[in-house]
Amino acid sequence: MLDKLKNILSKVLPDVDMSTVTEETRLIEDLGFDSLALMMMSMEIEDAFGFKFLEFVKFETVGDVCKYLETRIK
Repeated sequence: MLDKLKNILSKVLPDVDMSTVTEETRLIEDLGFDSLALMMMSMEIEDAFGFKFLEFVKFETVGDVCKYLETRIK
């Protein structure tokens, strides 16, 4: 799941070296995400995995996103 998410993150933040991203990487503090980047990531996730976010989910780390996706994608 981490590799799939890194592919999505590279679309949102093309200037970030994805080889340095781990599950512990923080979205805001380490990658510089702002509200627009979070929205873009959410839209890319929806497109890539074919579902819509129906509730607000607070993601702090890349690992948080991976864990959420693992519960949604079977």
